[in-house]
Amino acid sequence: MQNQQEPMHQNMHTGAVPQQLNHGGHEVFDVHEVLSGSIGTLNQYMMLRQHIKDPELRDILDRQYQFIQDEYTSTVECFQTGKDPSKPTQSYKMNQGNDFVYGLTPSQPKKPMQSMAEISDEFISGAMLAACKSSASHKTMAALETTNPVVRRVLADSVPNCIEMAYELSIYQNKHHYYQVPQLAQQDMIQMVNSYAPAQGMPQTSNTNMGMNMKH
Repeated sequence: MQNQQEPMHQNMHTGAVPQQLNHGGHEVFDVHEVLSGSIGTLNQYMMLRQHIKDPELRDILDRQYQFIQDEYTSTVECFQTGKDPSKPTQSYKMNQGNDFVYGLTPSQPKKPMQSMAEISDEFISGAMLAACKSSASHKTMAALETTNPVVRRVLADSVPNCIEMAYELSIYQNKHHYYQVPQLAQQDMIQMVNSYAPAQGMPQTSNTNMGMNMKH
């Protein structure tokens, strides 16, 4: 029994672990959550696509679907092999500007749908936005728990892409008045914006403790 356990004990201390098994326990669980979440997002996008009415939203969904699918495949590949994915990580680029309309206008209170007939572009874009935000959180947490350097980098590279896709969807929603952005009163905003000053120079070290040590 001791002879069977000895090689494993040596691997734990020498790092002689096969490259494809170079993963910590927390990492394995968290990457599973990320991959399951990516599958859920892709399935959700696929189901929602048939209900889209706006061609612009359909274009956003198609571009994001393909990008998410490629990232999912790359993550699976490096997770299983421990090596760089065959396709390098990419940066997602949205096609629209980044102008937001600020302020609130009167609108009908939101409530749960009562039938499938109520599925709208507002609901679909909101569901997509929620999926992207969730993915950004899951990948950030997974990257912070990951010991495999390749998987960590692939996850970390993906987080800005999730943020960019979420931003693209929030801009789309804002443009169509689905997502309104309130602002503080101008005086309050100016005070908040200017409530911090830049840091300057290096901190000054005190010689008090040094002098005390010398006396002893």
